[in-house]
Amino acid sequence: MPMRSATLLIAMAFIAFISLGLPDGLLGVAWPSMRADFGQPLDALGLLLISTTSGYMISSFFSGPISRWLGIGRLLGFSCAATGLSLLSFTWVDQWFSVILIGVVVGVSAGAIDAGLNTYIAVNHSERLMQWLHASFGVGITLGPLIMTAGLNQFESWRVGYWIVGSAQVALGAVFLLTAKVWQKKAPIKPAIEPNMTDDAGKVAPTSPIPDSSPAGFKSSLMQWQVWLSMGLFFCYTGLELTLGLWGYSLLTEERDVQPGPAGLWIAVYWGMFTLGRMVAGLFANHLGNHRLVLGSLILAFSGAMVLIWNPAPLIGLLAIGLLGFAFAPVFPAMVSGTGQRVGQKHLANTMGMQIAGAGIGAATLPALAGWLSAQFTLEVIPWFLAIVVLVLSLLYTMARKLRVEKGVSTEKIS
Repeated sequence: MPMRSATLLIAMAFIAFISLGLPDGLLGVAWPSMRADFGQPLDALGLLLISTTSGYMISSFFSGPISRWLGIGRLLGFSCAATGLSLLSFTWVDQWFSVILIGVVVGVSAGAIDAGLNTYIAVNHSERLMQWLHASFGVGITLGPLIMTAGLNQFESWRVGYWIVGSAQVALGAVFLLTAKVWQKKAPIKPAIEPNMTDDAGKVAPTSPIPDSSPAGFKSSLMQWQVWLSMGLFFCYTGLELTLGLWGYSLLTEERDVQPGPAGLWIAVYWGMFTLGRMVAGLFANHLGNHRLVLGSLILAFSGAMVLIWNPAPLIGLLAIGLLGFAFAPVFPAMVSGTGQRVGQKHLANTMGMQIAGAGIGAATLPALAGWLSAQFTLEVIPWFLAIVVLVLSLLYTMARKLRVEKGVSTEKIS
């Protein structure tokens, strides 16, 4: 494909991921005001997360057939427009049950965008570009708290933030639909391992492609331990990332006596450091490799969680939130790029949708569990929850490393 068209597609993919992050950034800051308007308890957020995850799982599991049927351009267009209309609908309804139902549509749209673009970048582009794609998500999720905080401060209404983002999403959907034909020109698929490309240990990889890389059947992929471990990795990671993003504002305002304005800004700092971390990781991803990025990030994340627990002074606790954002940043894209190494190239396409679905389950389950624990005890349980999930993620990652595919060796089947 011509360089100009390829650059345009990459730019559009980045814009789509910015739009994907905006709603997640809104919700954490909006929740205290939103639940008051609907008369809901603190942990009612879990129901909304479950509804969005239900839609997310369905669309991400079937993202391959959906994208082949619609094409990536139309998929992005319809998904962005549906997301925008759903966000606007949040502000029009007055029943909590209606919000839950609308959340399903938000999840369907997000899952289709997420799985489709992750597969496209993993197949056609480098680890560096994968980090920068997910940095775009960070841009969106950083802007979300700022937009919501401004709406709360200026208009004292959480609805204003959803009006702004919802309208922008509808407009973006129209742009994608008008440019849908550009996506019909597909980029050449890169080999399983590119010449002079580093593997996940940072060493130069062999130039020959992985043998026997024809796509496996869905049932065959389900029989692989590595596939289930990949789902577990994304379940833990995404739940970890969103737990602090969703509950950090409540922790600061309700437990640590931080005023709403500064608290909203510190959640934006969390997502801002998250975005910065992915930009920095993109510069070094090909050189360091997946394994070093993930390992270093997990060590830094555990350290940040312990500082947040310790909280020796208000500023130190706030800085720990930014540190956690920076630490979490490279993990998701690095694990996406390493999917083929963990499960084998022939299971890559099936696993991509399944692990994105696992991420969606984690995004709902773990923050909901953290909210329930907070309601039973105190919001100070959140930092302890983060530390424990980081340790579980580290254990699963170690197991996946031991079972990973080496140079096309077939994976171990579930007996």
